[in-house]
Amino acid sequence: MRHTEFWTRLDEALGRSYSRTWAELTVVRDLDGLTTREALDAGMPPKQVWAAVRRQLELPESER
Repeated sequence: MRHTEFWTRLDEALGRSYSRTWAELTVVRDLDGLTTREALDAGMPPKQVWAAVRRQLELPESER
């Protein structure tokens, strides 16, 4: 998964304007206490970050 695909999926899940705020402010429990933005900036693969976000938001399996 590329970063662009990650952001597209997050935009679809939360809405474009809210997704950016959420990514910067919400700590995702499966990302070792990091926010989504921090995890991506630290070099975590977008696919791994998306899996953690999907679990946190309790999105359906179809969103894998």
